Amino acid sequence: MPPINKLIELRLQEAVLAVLPDADVASVLVRPCPDPKFGDYQTNALMGLAKARKLNPRQLAADVFARLNLTDLCERVEIAGAGFLNFHIKRQAQVAALEAAAAGGPLFFEPADKPRTVVIDFSSPNVAKAMHVGHIRSTILGDSLARTLRLLGHRVVTDNHIGDWGTQFGKLLVGWKLHLDAAALKADPIGEMERLYKLVNRLSEADPAVLEEARQELVRLQRGDEENLRIWREMIALSQVQFDTIYERLGVRFDVTLGESFYNPRLQPLVQELVGKGIAVESEGAKVVFFEEIPTLKAHPALVQKSDGAANYTTTDLATMAHRLETWKPDEIVYVTDGRQQLHFQQIFAVFQKWRSGEKVRLAHVWFGSILGEDGKPFKTRSGETIKLTDLLDEAAERALKTVAEKNPTLTEAEQREIARVIGLGAVKYSDLLPNRQSDYVFSWDKMLALNGNTAPYLQYAYARIRSIFRKGNVGAEAEAAPARILLDAPQEVALARRLLNFGIILEAVAEEYRPNFLCNYLYDLAGDFTAFYENCQVLKAEPESRASRLAICDLTARVLKQGLDVLGIETLEQM
Repeated sequence: MPPINKLIELRLQEAVLAVLPDADVASVLVRPCPDPKFGDYQTNALMGLAKARKLNPRQLAADVFARLNLTDLCERVEIAGAGFLNFHIKRQAQVAALEAAAAGGPLFFEPADKPRTVVIDFSSPNVAKAMHVGHIRSTILGDSLARTLRLLGHRVVTDNHIGDWGTQFGKLLVGWKLHLDAAALKADPIGEMERLYKLVNRLSEADPAVLEEARQELVRLQRGDEENLRIWREMIALSQVQFDTIYERLGVRFDVTLGESFYNPRLQPLVQELVGKGIAVESEGAKVVFFEEIPTLKAHPALVQKSDGAANYTTTDLATMAHRLETWKPDEIVYVTDGRQQLHFQQIFAVFQKWRSGEKVRLAHVWFGSILGEDGKPFKTRSGETIKLTDLLDEAAERALKTVAEKNPTLTEAEQREIARVIGLGAVKYSDLLPNRQSDYVFSWDKMLALNGNTAPYLQYAYARIRSIFRKGNVGAEAEAAPARILLDAPQEVALARRLLNFGIILEAVAEEYRPNFLCNYLYDLAGDFTAFYENCQVLKAEPESRASRLAICDLTARVLKQGLDVLGIETLEQM
């Protein structure tokens, strides 16, 4: 059964076309009413259609209303304000939707009728460097978007664009050949490679000869020197072990992992093509794309080849884009990076429009703010070092373990550690996804691990608490939670049902606007509605018909919480 809002939406679009045959009804959408006293759902789309045609919006609303048949779904439909339509849903329609889900149907959403192919570029760590706290936002946000889109039926390709090429490898090669500690490399490969880079960087600042040697090693690598290629490949392999370990801890997977080096053969032909088409021109020995027609980029031309003939990030990203289009033919390519790269992506999107103007692909830069310490400054260790991601995850688990051990001293240490792992990891992810992604946020252990407030532990506890109802009543969720009838008698039951029915709308909003915080806030509100329901409505001690109905509502709430948290990449626990 399609969600109620979708059924209303389809009939509303038909009514609009009956009045305005040339209208683009893709934007005629139905959304939850902010205030239940005005109805369950509403649309403001008619005002936009009226404005574009210089019509009276309230009259257009009346004309559409006259052609709208929703007697099976709505108690009433009201024209409000300047041209809103408010929909008051029949209780029986809500009950039917709940019963369909309780019987094992979809959780108030349906797969997209026109699935898209979406490539998501996120995480993108650098070879020979430890993944640090700066990688966590891209990794967690990108993974959540991929999960959301997949759940909604879209084809998703997750592509990890690894930094495995560039000037730093000249210094790393000098360090590897002259200063390598084999035992240290075996014990901590990333730590040893970071030590070598810092050492040679310091030496090259003091001695121009060392800097020149690094340049020569880089040239040898770029020309295919066998020894340098062998060392470079070993650096990549050692780094990939670290990446894989952290991604496994995070529960993140990639369909494709390609380094910048993969695109090297494409770079010179790409520049030649841009020059040949008159898109790139020579400027002071370099090849540059100017944007005279784009006011915001007029002062920011894009460099696609340096004066020494070398390519750069812009060239590589354009080559990457071309490869993705040829390989997967995506409808959409999404880049998840920090906000400091906004100008870069504005430039490559603008170059792409000049270069491949016939391609029908949506390009999106999903950017995010910084993580701050409680002092309001960039989040670092006390000594001022960048926090390694593995250390952050270790600390989250250890802090959670203290709380778990205090609250559940009878559990074995292994059980306590598993619960702490799930809670600590969930807390870190949720605190990252909860804020508006374009805002900076303050990293606070106390807030993120709290069992009350809008946190992952609170939602994980809400799920476990619901599951405990079935254990206490010695009932199986499957047997008890799919009654012939669901009753919505108490106002708290109605409010909870109303929230459940909106799950699909929230998922679609997350996918469309790339904002998982919509889902975080929805789940928090859902947990609050459940608490009000449970405090005011007897469940296990209710009369048999009400008991079965309320157990079904409990089960549906748990299923939505679990599904919603899974979309955020957060695990749940049956007991906490």
